[in-house]
Amino acid sequence: MKENLVTIKTAIVAGCTALGAFLGWKGVMLIAWVAVMALDYLTGTLAACKAGAWSSETAREGLWHKGGMIAVVIVSALADWIMVVVAAYIPIGIQWPGIIMPLVLAWYIITELGSILENAVKMGANVPDWLIKLLKASANIVQAAGQQGLEDGTDM
Repeated sequence: MKENLVTIKTAIVAGCTALGAFLGWKGVMLIAWVAVMALDYLTGTLAACKAGAWSSETAREGLWHKGGMIAVVIVSALADWIMVVVAAYIPIGIQWPGIIMPLVLAWYIITELGSILENAVKMGANVPDWLIKLLKASANIVQAAGQQGLEDGTDM
């Protein structure tokens, strides 16, 4: 049994490493996002159990929400990819850094971290006010960066 667990852990680490190597820092962000999504779902489940309010309907709604997030990340990755291809092969005079997906991932990671903190409070943990403020400020910075990119893009 212990050997199987080691094999499973090794396979997970190898898969994450391969993804990180293939996608670089964007892959690391993708792995972090998946990890915080899982942790948010776990802490939400634990908080609901503690409150005696767990229900399969609410759990399903949480999974549908996560599924929607996955769709948004896929769309952002495809948008980045197509713009990289367009910028490389069609002479329209732009360079595309492929920044949509990383901004979407950063925004989702930050919001998931905030949700994890909310769940931790529901479980009885004390959370420093400065940490909550830091996450809100970070979300605002990412939002502003995306908005600035939109505004810069309209000037072409």
